Amino acid sequence: MSAQPAPAPPSRSVNIDTSSFSSGAGSSPSFWGRLSTWASENKAVVYTIAGVAVVVTGAGVVYYLQDSKKEQAEVEERRASKKERRKAKKEKEKEEEKPAPEASKQPSVETASEEIPDVNESNVDSLDDQTRKDYASKLKAAGNKAYGDKLYDDAIDLYGKAILCKADPIFYSNRAACYNALSQWDKVVEDTTAAIALDSEYVKALNRRANAYEHIEKYSEALLDYTASCIINNFQNEQSAGSVERLLRKVAETKSRAILATKEKKLPSATFVNNYLQSFRPKPPPAGLEETADVDEESGKGYLKAGIMAMSSRSGEGFERASDDFDKAIELGGLGEHEAFAYNMRGTFRYLRGENQTALEDLTKSVELDPSLTQSFIKRASMHLETGDRDAAAKDFDLAMAKNTEDPDLYYHRAQLHFILGEFADAAKDYQRSIELDRDFIFSHIQLGVTQYKMGSIASSMATFRRCIKNFDKVPDVYNYYGELLLDQQKYDEAIEKFDTAVEMEKQSKPLGMNVLPLINKALALFQWKQDYPEAEKLCQKALIIDPECDIAVATMAQLLLQQGKVTEALDYFEKAAELSRTEGEIVNALSYAEATRTQLEVTQRYPQLASKLQGMGAGAMGGLR
Repeated sequence: MSAQPAPAPPSRSVNIDTSSFSSGAGSSPSFWGRLSTWASENKAVVYTIAGVAVVVTGAGVVYYLQDSKKEQAEVEERRASKKERRKAKKEKEKEEEKPAPEASKQPSVETASEEIPDVNESNVDSLDDQTRKDYASKLKAAGNKAYGDKLYDDAIDLYGKAILCKADPIFYSNRAACYNALSQWDKVVEDTTAAIALDSEYVKALNRRANAYEHIEKYSEALLDYTASCIINNFQNEQSAGSVERLLRKVAETKSRAILATKEKKLPSATFVNNYLQSFRPKPPPAGLEETADVDEESGKGYLKAGIMAMSSRSGEGFERASDDFDKAIELGGLGEHEAFAYNMRGTFRYLRGENQTALEDLTKSVELDPSLTQSFIKRASMHLETGDRDAAAKDFDLAMAKNTEDPDLYYHRAQLHFILGEFADAAKDYQRSIELDRDFIFSHIQLGVTQYKMGSIASSMATFRRCIKNFDKVPDVYNYYGELLLDQQKYDEAIEKFDTAVEMEKQSKPLGMNVLPLINKALALFQWKQDYPEAEKLCQKALIIDPECDIAVATMAQLLLQQGKVTEALDYFEKAAELSRTEGEIVNALSYAEATRTQLEVTQRYPQLASKLQGMGAGAMGGLR
């Protein structure tokens, strides 16, 4: 698995596919990257044990049934026993040995009218069973020919007569293919539903109905059918799997827009905010705003000072007070030389609340007031990066560099950009320059070690972390990130030892603002190593007691429950993760897992026989969540 940048907003495990980043100042991958990477490597097992939690790439292969120009008139075989399939295959081979009928200059099923039985509702009841069977076979063959000649209305009539003789799922599905060619989607749904009622594991009918559902924008129903199809085929059909992935995202995007329209803009968890803020080097308050400074508490400067003091608590409550204070400071005005700084801070907290547009406006105002405040350029660059505008991000770094080539934060955050783009050599160079300018900022050292690891220089990476522990032996983040690299190498004992050390240090140094990531990492280590679900859950619950808004803890808990088959409970946690998510991309990812989980529940309820199939597929196939 791949290493990642740190610290993140929030910092994540190194065991993440860095192709799916949730950018921020630290530009770290989101937790969903970890789940998606594991899912992509263990897809069938994920469906089996984790409730259809497929990797959501947004680039799944679109699986529509062939349209009228490409779809061939094929004789469909039902799922049957091996003996029946062998028999059908032999019969098909015999049929193929016969010469193909000559194509009529004016194709018409009337060419062989003397061979087409005259069947209707009034006379079918008078036919004996064998005659019905014979008539059904002839009518189906005539329907296949009409379909091949694109005489869809004739084919529909012929398949309909065949159905009068024998209610066979193939006849319904073939007639549905005709309706599909005519884009009569409701009719497709009606006939495929009849076929599935007769054969609940009829994959072609499921796929055909899913396609029709998608055309009439019943995406949840389409997702359900494609999922059932995947399970029946043991996930061997990549097109169907791609359709599941695509529809998961489509359903999630639709729901995410509804959530965003009504979502309250609020700060994320204290863990997230802490990790974002500590990705910048700590600096003393501007002159005149120190704790001892004598300013009117009810003035703009007074509220600006109060906001700085509130941030120092590193707690959720403190961050909420700081956010309100920075809003009030600008509202009151009279900030003088501190105005650019005030806009920087308000923009920072607006960004953290998910108010990206107004945050960008504040940071732009900040650099207009004081172009030497390079931190505002850096933060604006990180916002551009989060929205996928890498060119704008690079431009802001260039603007900052033009103002100050000696700012270590600038090199650190530009290195994050390089890391995300996979430019690891450039990232390492910038991290090293950041260290040269300020050796006391621990995260430059940590990031250098992670980058070396990502580049495949394992020995160099481990050496960097050992130096970090020697030089920053009282900093819990060093042990946490070192533990993640050890976990990635499956050195479980050593990794857990480092996580325990980080947890104890956090308790001692930051009792009110403890970083819960070491607890979550230990939970993942115990799960991956020993499948110790009870202890892993206990650690996640402890993390949520300390930081109830921690999206990483919620998502980890959801996945642990899912692995145990506790699908209903997992669904609740995935939906909560969506509520806690900050950006549209994070909401879509969380909802994708929620919808996958919900779909698995519906599949097993609607098709009970598939539940046992899933369990059989998952037996002994459990892998470690990375």
